[in-house]
Amino acid sequence: MPSSPKALIVPMGLLAFAFACGPALADAPTLKTPAPVIYLADNLDEKDGLGWCIDTLGRGFSEQLQVHSCKPQGGDVQFRYDADTLQIVSVAFPGKCATLSDPASETVPFGLLDCASNTAAQRFVRDPETFQFRLESDEALCLAAGRNGRSAGPFMSRDLILAPCAQTDNALLQWIVKEGT
Repeated sequence: MPSSPKALIVPMGLLAFAFACGPALADAPTLKTPAPVIYLADNLDEKDGLGWCIDTLGRGFSEQLQVHSCKPQGGDVQFRYDADTLQIVSVAFPGKCATLSDPASETVPFGLLDCASNTAAQRFVRDPETFQFRLESDEALCLAAGRNGRSAGPFMSRDLILAPCAQTDNALLQWIVKEGT
């Protein structure tokens, strides 16, 4: 009888575990930004493979937020998630939190404003199974990267938007939270 290739048999439990451990990635970033940092699980089209981080619009402090190439030196792309207050907190700008400040804006609905734990516009529930940040006051809406990347000097940027979770590509919704050491 001729020899045939041996089939690889993987127990279903192990296969289910592998899929449940993390988001399915088309292309994971090569993150160089120091922790703490919140970044997209998928590199999407970031040209240098740096990944996509929450960032202030422009250089330094800004009251507007976007998604930007994760900068190797950190700085204004460093955010952390406070699970107690449900806030996304700036590391570079103490006392400032991501805020749904202009919900009607299709391109810049999020701002970086003074943290206030009782403000619904600053409260995001992080789903550990889907890696999504959902608006606490309407969990059908998720923090998402805009569909289109664009040049931003030596880096790239996208809009940071609020999108319907069920109708948005998972690659734009799945955020990794890397805690500081």
